[in-house]
Amino acid sequence: MSERETVFITGASRGIGAETARLFAERGYAVGINYCRSRDRAEALAEELRGLGAQVGLYPGDVSDRAQVDGMMQAFLRDFGRIDVLVCNAGLARQELFTDITAQSWREMLGVNLDGVFHCCQGALPDMLHRKQGRIITLSSMWGQVGASCEVAYSAAKAGVIGLTKALAKELGPSGITVNCVAPGVIETEMNGQLSQETRDALAEETPLERMGTPREVAEAIWFLASPAGRFFTGQVLAPNGGFII
Repeated sequence: MSERETVFITGASRGIGAETARLFAERGYAVGINYCRSRDRAEALAEELRGLGAQVGLYPGDVSDRAQVDGMMQAFLRDFGRIDVLVCNAGLARQELFTDITAQSWREMLGVNLDGVFHCCQGALPDMLHRKQGRIITLSSMWGQVGASCEVAYSAAKAGVIGLTKALAKELGPSGITVNCVAPGVIETEMNGQLSQETRDALAEETPLERMGTPREVAEAIWFLASPAGRFFTGQVLAPNGGFII
């Protein structure tokens, strides 16, 4: 069992997930890095964090697959003994007209973005409920709050994450477990890097702070909700979006 507090982060090989792993490692946590396909990047991140003196474990798995989630949660508990913080960050984005969305595409989008949160929360909760403590932090998006044209499936899944968060917070409050959501705005990630420069410039211009956010800024919001300063927050949506929506 780790003597340090522990965090398990899904989709942690890059972007917001990787920066969140760095931040928690810098602040003394033992870190579980989940990844699906980016093995090389996950291994490189693990080595980087071990260089900082962190305890790190790698847990490959597709969060949309319940059996894989159960396996990696069990492995993390064997390695570190408990889950203090769960960060449900793994996500999938795709732009397409609503009339072009296939049943398979819809299922993939909800499978990763919404079912994945369900699976991971259920996987972590037995330990948290036994100890009557824990922090669960989900990742939505500002598009889950207001919707985005040509991203109906993504918006629906991320809106579902917000609903899940708020309902689960009420259910788990009496057990001493907090459940909160971070809904980022336009962030400088590889996912948004696939957009054209014209689209990126337009989104930055629409943001009152006139720039895109950074993964570190989102990681700091996640950290706040996991830290002692966030202990009286539950069922909340923290939105680092530069004022894009208010």
